[in-house]
Amino acid sequence: MSRITDIEIYGYGLTYAHGEYAMSKGRTATQQQSTLVRLRTDDGLEGWGESSTLAGTYLPAFTEGTREAIRVMAPALIGEDATNLVRIHQIMASILLDQNSAKSAIDIACWDILGKKAGLPIARMIGGIAQERFPLYEAVPLADPQAMADFVKTRRETGVNRWQVKVGNDPYDDASRLNEVLSICDSSAVIVADSNGGWTLPQAMIAVRECEGMDIYLEQPCRDTADCALVKRNTALPLSMDESVTNAAELYRAKYEANACALNIKLARVGGITGAVSMRNQAQDLGLTMCIEDVWGGDVTTAAVAHVAASTRPEALLHAAFFNDWTVEKIAHKAIRSERGTGAVSDAPGLGVEVDLPLLGKPLAAIA
Repeated sequence: MSRITDIEIYGYGLTYAHGEYAMSKGRTATQQQSTLVRLRTDDGLEGWGESSTLAGTYLPAFTEGTREAIRVMAPALIGEDATNLVRIHQIMASILLDQNSAKSAIDIACWDILGKKAGLPIARMIGGIAQERFPLYEAVPLADPQAMADFVKTRRETGVNRWQVKVGNDPYDDASRLNEVLSICDSSAVIVADSNGGWTLPQAMIAVRECEGMDIYLEQPCRDTADCALVKRNTALPLSMDESVTNAAELYRAKYEANACALNIKLARVGGITGAVSMRNQAQDLGLTMCIEDVWGGDVTTAAVAHVAASTRPEALLHAAFFNDWTVEKIAHKAIRSERGTGAVSDAPGLGVEVDLPLLGKPLAAIA
């Protein structure tokens, strides 16, 4: 056993590396706050987890709420075996309903400890290394059409050729954005038009009419799965689902009611590596392709995403995201880095990263 002796909570800012990150409905930011958790155990191990929200308007989670939820759950976890993930989740669920952003940070830290205890990288414990390298995508912040095309031109010099193009405002303007990006992409590019649930149902209907025939995926056109299903009935565009798919029931609704063929799995949306692997395995069995990522984050989040992505069947993985490519601040030694538009996983035990503690300063809270 590795019994938890203390839990520390740290906060730091993650600056977007390309200026302003913009999504539909005026959701913009140049920096997001991230929350790090350090768990220490009685056998001398420590585990790190990270969770970051896109302010409070992307999912029903926000930074201060995430940190407070960790504070509330932490006392009940002291003395528990960090490697017994089922028990850890039972305790967290007995204290707070949902609050997956907070639970994700603790879950990732426990997996880090479990990997170190076993002497194995997390990927080998959640399915094995299915692919040594896997494709990465980058988001194209919502702006005027030419600016978005220029962003793609610049970033594809790094080897990236998969793009999540932000849409979800005026549907006619969004069609122009997509046309401009498509005009400068080659046939091997993968393009996802992501509304982040920003369109109303009438707007989404107009958008798919304007985009019909484009070589793109359509992601989460409306906030609710039922509305996305109505949109899909009016288009041949392949549908990917994201924000509204939070559990197995919603996953089945996404495929069999909305006729989705793809899924975006974010660790903090489903409670960490444990939830992501469960949903990943179900989605693989259902024949869906998927993106593996998180809401936001830095080096620790990137490492966690890499382990889930590397252990996903190649035919089921559309791509993943390395957020330490998107952000300025680096807080870990031996952190995983991208290479020419692809990612790989560390073969070191656990997450495979070493957090540079002096960079974080004093903890926001310490529970023992």
